[in-house]
Amino acid sequence: MTLQEMINSLDDLSQEDMTYLFEILCLKLSDLEIDNNDTFWDMTLRFREQMEKEGIEFIDKDLANLRPRIL
Repeated sequence: MTLQEMINSLDDLSQEDMTYLFEILCLKLSDLEIDNNDTFWDMTLRFREQMEKEGIEFIDKDLANLRPRIL
């Protein structure tokens, strides 16, 4: 089922089911909230952890032409 199909099927839900779905979505979304007290270093560490978990690696060649050379 695609996301659009799921959205279209919401009209078929009872009020009770819609309320339950709303509560579940709120709980899931609250798990995604970013802590505003995070420092730059906290976010950097979290980024590095995610990169490691996904097996993403950069080598010098990947970043070689990132900035224009200053003459």
